[in-house]
Amino acid sequence: MIRAAAVGDIHMAPETQGILRPAFETLPDCADLLLLAGDLTRHGTPEEARVVAREIQGLGVPVVAVLGNHDQHDDRPEEVTAILEDAGAQVLEGRSVVVDCGGERVGVAGTTGFGGGFVGRSAGEFGEPLMKEFVRYSRRCAESLRASLDQLAEQGCDLRIALTHYSPVPDTLAGEPLEIYPFLGSYLLAEAIDTAGADLAVHGHAHLGTENGMTNGGVRVRNVAQPVIGRAFHVYHLHARQPVGAAVAGGPT
Repeated sequence: MIRAAAVGDIHMAPETQGILRPAFETLPDCADLLLLAGDLTRHGTPEEARVVAREIQGLGVPVVAVLGNHDQHDDRPEEVTAILEDAGAQVLEGRSVVVDCGGERVGVAGTTGFGGGFVGRSAGEFGEPLMKEFVRYSRRCAESLRASLDQLAEQGCDLRIALTHYSPVPDTLAGEPLEIYPFLGSYLLAEAIDTAGADLAVHGHAHLGTENGMTNGGVRVRNVAQPVIGRAFHVYHLHARQPVGAAVAGGPT
């Protein structure tokens, strides 16, 4: 049994320093790793990133993260990434990492992802160059996620987790205005997850959304935006060495 703690959209700033640290310090007792699903800062400044770094440093469990749109707002994602990695986090964008969790090899593939919408109501690569680039960027993110998950399969991981900021499915957006669904996620991410296979998909971004969803291929999806889960993190239980897509993602401990 692997216990994956996850949260996104914590939007840290100097005035919130220390607010999550007491809860995070309990992680070694209740979880094997911590997944951060983006929007860790308010505006993506190095000062805010250092606040996050102090929250996650030396927790005693592996920390794996992706950036969100807020983390890129100040146009310094490389600096934000470097600060978080100096604090011990693995920050993923189009790549994967394997962490040891009690002897089990857990692979996490990550990308921020991007928007575009979902089947039947999605943007297409047609028209103005900016519109075509919008969709092509979403596709590149999805393709990098698929390739990373495939790589984890080749490495023989006991579990594979897809970590994104944007949602791969509309299920977990229920509660958000329909008009903004195209800016909250893309079906291309779900296609990548289903093509390569995963045991769990975790995302944030949709503050008014719903926690539970599923891809068409049966992979469980969890929206862990903090406004949705209502606490410092949720813990999901995953059974290692199960067939791809068949693992149980349990409720919070």
